[in-house]
Amino acid sequence: MKLDDVKKLHQKKYRVQFGHYLVEGEHLILELQKALTSQLNVSTISLYVTEEYQEWANKLDPVFEIHVVSKKHMGQLSNTKSPQGLVACVPLPAELTLSSSQSIAKPTSQKKGERCVYLHEVQDPGNLGTILRTLAWFGGFRLLLSANSVDPFNPKVVRSSMGAIFHVPIELDVELDELQTRFNKFAYLDMQGTQVNSSEFANYECYLFGNEARGVPSTALADCNAQAFTIPGNGSIDSLNLASAVNMCVYQLSI
Repeated sequence: MKLDDVKKLHQKKYRVQFGHYLVEGEHLILELQKALTSQLNVSTISLYVTEEYQEWANKLDPVFEIHVVSKKHMGQLSNTKSPQGLVACVPLPAELTLSSSQSIAKPTSQKKGERCVYLHEVQDPGNLGTILRTLAWFGGFRLLLSANSVDPFNPKVVRSSMGAIFHVPIELDVELDELQTRFNKFAYLDMQGTQVNSSEFANYECYLFGNEARGVPSTALADCNAQAFTIPGNGSIDSLNLASAVNMCVYQLSI
């Protein structure tokens, strides 16, 4: 890709068009290299570095093709106020089917015992990045995202995931009605539900979480015959941040 095209990858339409996304910073580059040994299968990754990072970059896996750029160009590639001097241009996962207007992930083979977390129209990049970190930490989870959700390859999501995005299977544009053809049992959160620390909570194939403001549509929950659960608390507020709720549920499923 030309450098001018790489600069456009901050926008989703160009990530879709060119089939690549950006990974920035020393920690994320090292996490990316770690993932190359297991999760990722790519032949070449273009790594753009400023001169002071050239020697550091030359020690990386040969899959990284090093390009030294000026600080001015690095500032245009970077999505942060203070660029570190390292930005990788990474191919999107091979299972993504790309068109000019959208990206749709084909369901990859689900591993035995792998649980699915479904997010319906999640909007906040920080929430999604935090959820990815939790799923990667505990392992054994697959993330399903509905249409109209924030793009997981958005630079803010990639950065807040701290590299977890390289380790979690992700499917995009999964519709609620499609889930009924794949799973028999669903769970979701509701204040009036059974407590998540009950043994029953672990007996579900797919866990549904809704938009930060609107939740999961009630009609869809009825169609899925989903079971309600609640996170017990003793405070005075009536809701939790989406990422916090998912994190508590995933922890409960992992103990």
